[in-house]
Amino acid sequence: MNKIQLHQQLMVHLQKLLESAKAAAQRAHETATSEENIAENKYDTLALEAAYLAQGQSQRVTQCQADLDACINLPLGKSNKGELGALVVLVDENEQAKYLLICPVAGGIKLQWNQHTVLVVTPQSPMGAALLNQQEDDQVSLTVANKRQDYDILQII
Repeated sequence: MNKIQLHQQLMVHLQKLLESAKAAAQRAHETATSEENIAENKYDTLALEAAYLAQGQSQRVTQCQADLDACINLPLGKSNKGELGALVVLVDENEQAKYLLICPVAGGIKLQWNQHTVLVVTPQSPMGAALLNQQEDDQVSLTVANKRQDYDILQII
């Protein structure tokens, strides 16, 4: 199994998020600086609200770029333990497989790879933290919403 295709798909997804954020920031900036939105009285706050939105959208662009930069050099070699860049295959008590990619950012993104849905998890998430430094055949337990979930690590790629 080749993680390069999975990484490329992640990078394309993050690039699209960045482009979307840039477009939104541009629209917000244009709204904030438009002559049509100059305040006519002290109660007219449209331009001020648009300026706050533009600032927030600019911060979003910065975060999207940081996410993209953090994933550029994601290790793609074979992993022997749960670490950044590892693709971990878990099996629950119902023999249902879950595919998880440990990534420094972008948690929650779902990717398609070899007919499987791969969920990106970060080391800061409960699942990502539980997987760190684990090896094949180890067991991982999580409690989510007062329900214990047990998994066996079937494979680390």
